[in-house]
Amino acid sequence: MRYVDIAIIGGGAAGMSAASRIKALRPDWNVMVFEKTDFVSHAPCGIPFYVSGFFEHFEELCTYDVNHFRNERGIDVHTRAKVVEVSEGSIVAEENGRERVYEWEKLLFATGAKAKRLNVQNEDLEGVIYVDDILSAERIKRSALKSERVVIIGSGYIGVEMAEAISRLGKKVTVIEISERPLPEYDAEIAAILKSEMDKIVELKLSERVVAFEGKDRIERVLTDKGEYKCDLAIVAVGVVPNVDLAKKLVKLGKSGAIKTNSRMETSKEGVYAAGDCAETINIVTGKPDWIHLATPANKMGYVAGVNMAGYELNYPGSVKCQITSFYNVEIGKAGLSEFEAIREGYEVVSAFVTTKSSAKYFQDGLIHLKVVANRNGKVLGVQAAGKGVSMRIYGATALLYKNADVRDLFFSDFPYYPPVSRVWDPLVVAARNLFRKLGMP
Repeated sequence: MRYVDIAIIGGGAAGMSAASRIKALRPDWNVMVFEKTDFVSHAPCGIPFYVSGFFEHFEELCTYDVNHFRNERGIDVHTRAKVVEVSEGSIVAEENGRERVYEWEKLLFATGAKAKRLNVQNEDLEGVIYVDDILSAERIKRSALKSERVVIIGSGYIGVEMAEAISRLGKKVTVIEISERPLPEYDAEIAAILKSEMDKIVELKLSERVVAFEGKDRIERVLTDKGEYKCDLAIVAVGVVPNVDLAKKLVKLGKSGAIKTNSRMETSKEGVYAAGDCAETINIVTGKPDWIHLATPANKMGYVAGVNMAGYELNYPGSVKCQITSFYNVEIGKAGLSEFEAIREGYEVVSAFVTTKSSAKYFQDGLIHLKVVANRNGKVLGVQAAGKGVSMRIYGATALLYKNADVRDLFFSDFPYYPPVSRVWDPLVVAARNLFRKLGMP
């Protein structure tokens, strides 16, 4: 049995951010990270870009390699170390075919999320690949290069990006989505822009549910409730669930199914913390606990957990859930709530949808479709956009949502004017002005 000051389960964004902060504040402490793969500081968000050939080396999916953390930061990183048991004060890890016991003073769960399963017939056939951790990247790319027809199941962020990646390899791509629109978290007006672009390049099948996979030795067909699709490869990207298999035996889970934490990233058990995609936090827009499984919050949650585990004080306020993606030349972004999400949360909603230029009139391109959602009191609840110049509008909206801005704040925000990329009347300001009338404002 070996003693450690800090034990961290998971070497992804949250785990390595926490470990780095602890060692910076407490260089004499023994900080040990247990990672089941060979890689740390890994970025699954980059998988589609690796598959498409945007960069060549698989290792580039990791921000830093293991030796950087060991040699430069003094962190005792254990790779190929799968934690199989957690109890109060100790963990058991499988390393090199042996089980080893470690006693800890403080523990961090940074176990991330895992791919949601379809739970249909033959989903374990050769050629059916779930987009899980970065280890799936090499399998997908190798299989895609040998395939002619590829079916992608799911059109969330990874599904949309994977559809572009595989189509760039010259393959015939079919995307199957159970919802009535791609990127189901978005409202219909914005999703329609994406659908129009996807229809030009891939076969998009909406409102279809996969019921089975078929094939002898490997995948040959994907069956849905409306038809069947021949394929050489099926990529499943239907979302993720928090990886709490170990944690639920020791700490309480929140309503979302992720680990319940407070603003210091502490769990229900003293000395035990959680951060990243396995942890529940606060949605700043609603003020309620939420599971926000995104890279930026994961890094910040890890940072906050590390500060507090080191004996200092720092609070994590939560996230506004901002996201950006693209499909070929169309950017899509969202911050805060969509209209249907706001209604589901019980808000009385008003919204404005505008289609305008994101650049000055005399520039030929730059069309943007933008929607702002607010409640009847004028508080901004969310912004969505598709087209050109989306990212800078989502950045601006995120800052305003973080400070609980209202429509008047949005209108008077001093967005800069530069003709190639922005207008005197920015699309965000135009949408806010349209909301004035709906809210009975002058």
